[in-house]
Amino acid sequence: MDASAAAPNFSFFTLFMQADWVVKGVMIGLILASLGSWAVILDKLFRFTALNRAADRFEEQVSSGRSLEDVAGEAGAQPRHALPRMLQAALKEWRDAKAKGAMSENQAGFLIARIDRILDTTIARETSKVEDGLGSLAIVATASPFIGLFGTVWGIMHAFQNIAISKNTSLAVVAPSIAEALFATAVGLIAAIPAYIAYNKFSTDAGKYAGRLEGFADDLSTAIQRRLTERV
Repeated sequence: MDASAAAPNFSFFTLFMQADWVVKGVMIGLILASLGSWAVILDKLFRFTALNRAADRFEEQVSSGRSLEDVAGEAGAQPRHALPRMLQAALKEWRDAKAKGAMSENQAGFLIARIDRILDTTIARETSKVEDGLGSLAIVATASPFIGLFGTVWGIMHAFQNIAISKNTSLAVVAPSIAEALFATAVGLIAAIPAYIAYNKFSTDAGKYAGRLEGFADDLSTAIQRRLTERV
């Protein structure tokens, strides 16, 4: 018999098909988890890119020297991005207070506090939106190696049982069963590593985006205070 013909097949498909049903279930679950994490990764990648580009364009308009009212008006009635919504909300509070006539220092302080609360609420809501889905990445990143390890342990136990039944300890008999078991750990790492990298990257991106919103809110609050100083 040709030695190459008798050599065991260690392809991924063959290892999966020859694995124990528990190991197959573990690998199927890990593959589904990996696909789900990649869906979150792609969604976050495109979303953060779009959010930062929109923020860049809007900040350029605000810093162009035009009045804040003109910039807010061009954003439309219901802008999708957080920055124009924050600007419109602050200007609305400013207009409502201005329409009531002259303000005392206490009234001006209450207005600034009210604007700060509105901006903080918007920032918290937007931060929650951009962080949505990161929890699933964290679960996949932390749990997948252990789930794969469970599949490996189960597969090795099953392999030893087959060895005991066949009473044959040759490498040709042992190697395929051990490879099937170790394949579960490999699938777990394949699922965990991208999820771990993506979780850390997007957590950092979410923090930077939240900081960007907070910085804009501070600048906006300062601009309103400057206007109040001129009126009070």
